[in-house]
Amino acid sequence: MTQNTAQDMTVVVTGASGRTGSRVARAAELAGLTVRAASRAQGFDWHDGSTWAEVLRGADAAYLVYPADVGAPDAAEAVGRLAREAVALGVRRLVLLSSRGEERALPTEEALRASGADWTVVRAAWFAQNFSEGPLVEELRQGGGLVFPGGEVLEPFVDLRDVADVVVKTLTEGDRYVGRAVEVSGPRLLTFREAVAEAGRAAGRELTYTPVPARQYGERLAGFGVPPEEVAFLVELFESLLDGRNAHLSDGVRQVLGREPRDFAEFAQESAAAGVWKA
Repeated sequence: MTQNTAQDMTVVVTGASGRTGSRVARAAELAGLTVRAASRAQGFDWHDGSTWAEVLRGADAAYLVYPADVGAPDAAEAVGRLAREAVALGVRRLVLLSSRGEERALPTEEALRASGADWTVVRAAWFAQNFSEGPLVEELRQGGGLVFPGGEVLEPFVDLRDVADVVVKTLTEGDRYVGRAVEVSGPRLLTFREAVAEAGRAAGRELTYTPVPARQYGERLAGFGVPPEEVAFLVELFESLLDGRNAHLSDGVRQVLGREPRDFAEFAQESAAAGVWKA
């Protein structure tokens, strides 16, 4: 794929209605790519291989994001199967969203590499938007605080708009990022306590943070009706991923985009202005 044909690309975006996929789709459209949304609303199902060929056939590239986590027990098998089918259908250019520092994600990354695709892996830090979208938001909005097993570890929260821009840039730069893993983070280390407090200041209200052990958090999840196997996976994930291993910055945003990543303060101000944390 050459630079002058990049703008003629059709890219399949899995999870197109989700947190990352929706932003990748938007960034791809702004870059002049043709986006083919792949979500359950469009008949695509990661757990039903019979739905894959229709969305892949005739595309040039695909963005792969596996629900609910790239390190889930069935992720490597599913991603590997889809990647092999994509290659067989002529869709060789694949970009996988992975998680920075997550050892459980490595088999999924390896399944992509073994597929024969022209692959790129984008390993992201914890999303800033996890505080504004998804399961944590109601607790912050209604309860005025967050109970979470993040301890006092430092994390360089990354803005999903930067993740999306990096994904699209790797897709449209020819072979430059083929066979590479790019690690992306925000520009500043914060504890979860500091991040919640910063969100509260932006929203004009006090938001508190209460750290709990991962297993205690798992009991809360079980009480909310989360299936036992998912609870067990998440407990193990939090115990490993939130042990301080990610308390460092990565310069993937600057390397790929030629600019600094968005700061958490910018995200907090914009989210507060949108009323995300308004009680």
